[in-house]
Amino acid sequence: MRVLIIEDQESLAKLLKKGLESEGFAVDYVNDGESGQRRIDLHHKDYDLILLDIMLPQKNGIEICRDTRKQGIEVPIIMVTAKDGINDIADGLNIGADDYIIKPFSFEVLLARIRAILRRPKYALSQELRVKDIALNSLSKNVTKGNEEIKLTLKEFGILEYLMRNPNIALTREQILSNSWDFSFDSFANVVDVHITNIRKKLGDKDSHIIETVRGVGYRIKSR
Repeated sequence: MRVLIIEDQESLAKLLKKGLESEGFAVDYVNDGESGQRRIDLHHKDYDLILLDIMLPQKNGIEICRDTRKQGIEVPIIMVTAKDGINDIADGLNIGADDYIIKPFSFEVLLARIRAILRRPKYALSQELRVKDIALNSLSKNVTKGNEEIKLTLKEFGILEYLMRNPNIALTREQILSNSWDFSFDSFANVVDVHITNIRKKLGDKDSHIIETVRGVGYRIKSR
């Protein structure tokens, strides 16, 4: 899952980014309203959720939310406000925000709000995935093959989950990078290949019977 944070307090944005990445999210952040609006306009299809501060320089969060919904962009939005801006919450909800949270807040509460939104029917993703004898739980971050638990890093888990959510589809290396790393990641040519190799080793898939290399494209996981 990928999150965009639009927050002018860089220290808070970095803290949230670090916390969400530790939970397996890919996270980008920008520090002003105009940059945030441009990112939404150009890349909204890349994001599963937007964490949007109301008080922003150049363009405030209420305006961003309103203009985003006017374009028909439906990515979920959680508005963030200080206590003295709570009256803005009604405006945010009325123009299409999905939820709000008031500063200061605990990271655990924010994480619960994010997960609640992503469980809603329109955006719900199955927590339990299965391909052949591989089972993956996106909430517990648990992977088993047969009766054996497979220990993966968070990045390996994210790549495997992405493949399992798109079975029998050839995914390019660029698609895998975009799903699993933030925009600032300075990628090199074989970073995806290295992670796929490690996943295969841990799954005992040395002959590529599960994760198939699609020459000239990337990889796909075979469910049949």
